[in-house]
Amino acid sequence: MKVKLFDEAHELDLEASVNKFLATLDGDIIDIKYQVALSISGEEQIYCFSAMVIYSSE
Repeated sequence: MKVKLFDEAHELDLEASVNKFLATLDGDIIDIKYQVALSISGEEQIYCFSAMVIYSSE
């Protein structure tokens, strides 16, 4: 079993990164965990979109 972590500032970038990885994956997906974190710095909102793909490699 292996994991691959992704961390992006925009949800569409995260989607593209995960899809690119899945297109080249030679194994089975066990699970995908998704998380959004929000931080406020002054008047700016900072988002962090992350995913963890748990998979088995062949």
